[in-house]
Amino acid sequence: MKNFRPSDPAEGSALMRLVYRDWRPTLFGRWVNRFACWWSGLGLPPSFQAALEVRGRISGSIRSNPVVIATVNGKDYLVSMLGPDSDWVKNVEAAHGDAVIRQGRRRPVRLVAVPPEQRAPVLREYVRIASSGRRHFPLPVGAPLSDFEAIVERYPVYRIEHFARESRLNLCPLC
Repeated sequence: MKNFRPSDPAEGSALMRLVYRDWRPTLFGRWVNRFACWWSGLGLPPSFQAALEVRGRISGSIRSNPVVIATVNGKDYLVSMLGPDSDWVKNVEAAHGDAVIRQGRRRPVRLVAVPPEQRAPVLREYVRIASSGRRHFPLPVGAPLSDFEAIVERYPVYRIEHFARESRLNLCPLC
């Protein structure tokens, strides 16, 4: 039996259907993502946008994806707006969390999965700051935390752990 997957709320918009279909980017969407990676990788605004580099689980080559960094209580997080079947999520899991964040410079990081019971505040902040990403969520900006608690299983969240400056060269498998 196939797992039930709700439809992507973003597909209610004709414009968003040009970019995403069935929780996956279209050909045009992949082009938009490449541009967003280039833009944010240079460190250009907005400051909460970045490029995530992770080794591909199948190809072994470095894959880049545009991401939004949500900050809650002084800690940085990544949210998968396309859910657990997103390629970057699968690649992060296969790489045991080893990745690089590009925002004008490359910073090796470790992404640590956040348990579902701790995701709601991060999801709420993500929906507040990610103008296009929020379209993939069934909740509006300003929804109560209890509403976000009801959808935490649908959206993986990763805490970004930065390496100490001295250990970067030794720990970064992508650099």
